[in-house]
Amino acid sequence: MNEQENKGKFYKFAVGKGVMNLPNKLTISRVVLIPVFVLFYYLHFTAHYFVALGVFGIACITDALDGIIARKYNLVTNLGKFLDPIADKVLVLSGFVVFLTVPSIFTANLGDWALIVAGCGVALILAREIIVSGFRMVAASADIVIAADKVGKYKTVTQDISIVVLLIGAGVAELTEHLAGQIVNYIGLGLFALSVLLTVISGINYIVKNIAVLKQ
Repeated sequence: MNEQENKGKFYKFAVGKGVMNLPNKLTISRVVLIPVFVLFYYLHFTAHYFVALGVFGIACITDALDGIIARKYNLVTNLGKFLDPIADKVLVLSGFVVFLTVPSIFTANLGDWALIVAGCGVALILAREIIVSGFRMVAASADIVIAADKVGKYKTVTQDISIVVLLIGAGVAELTEHLAGQIVNYIGLGLFALSVLLTVISGINYIVKNIAVLKQ
């Protein structure tokens, strides 16, 4: 069987029925994995943080795959355009919100002030996503397409990595009293702070570059 036949078979599989092609199925699976991630995060058994990390990692992989497949095989649909960004935002925000319910992840022996700062950071991330989503809706009603900027992409990657590192730190700290858990946690907090900074910069960029949308 040659390469062309293999691509043809994959394409038929990816197309699926109607809008329910492979990329959209991957996106929906990411939405389904969100409550699974939250469940394992809160279920207290040995290494539950690492299990939650595994679920989060799989969800992130589906995020990368659905976009690659959709663009490569021209399987972009309106359903995918609608669901994909929502799934991404809910996944990340779910991670940060559940972290706030376990103070040790954000305080890291720094005191209660660290949790307050982290809460403000999560609020900024949430506010940015709501503002940009609303901005896109207004632009869409005027038949204007707002493209994602590089800062926004860096923001998303940094947010995902910070959640992964913070989960690793929590998992290590839960299983051992070694200093490694705290060190990993500090690295995760640094990445979280960077993601908040990129979130704010990205939000400002969207508004500044597309301010004409609000003037119409």
